Amino acid sequence: MACWCAVQTHVRSEDKAAFHLRRQGYGVFLPKHLKCRKHARHIDWVSAPLFPRYLFVAIDPETTPWWAIRSTVGVGSLICFGDAPAVVPQHIIAEIKARQDEKGMVKLHSGCPFKVGDRVKIV
Repeated sequence: MACWCAVQTHVRSEDKAAFHLRRQGYGVFLPKHLKCRKHARHIDWVSAPLFPRYLFVAIDPETTPWWAIRSTVGVGSLICFGDAPAVVPQHIIAEIKARQDEKGMVKLHSGCPFKVGDRVKIV
């Protein structure tokens, strides 16, 4: 039965690792969000990995040759407990996917819960 496992990538190599893992036939989930980038008085929003240096790959640890993942371009290591890949609970992946918008970006929050004029107390 296929399950999701975490893969640690090389620095800023999440897209490269995802591409090469997909090319090998693995199911890949690389959640991204919009990140505010400020440089030289210029602000823009860019797509960035939700978990820098990590992505998820769908494998069946019993039948998939998962050890090949570790030698994939862009991959640093497969997160394991002992000699077996560590399984990420399905409900965590489902929750992340449920927060994706129509462009596939994960919404981190639904905005500020306060409106102009609301009274707040800082403790």
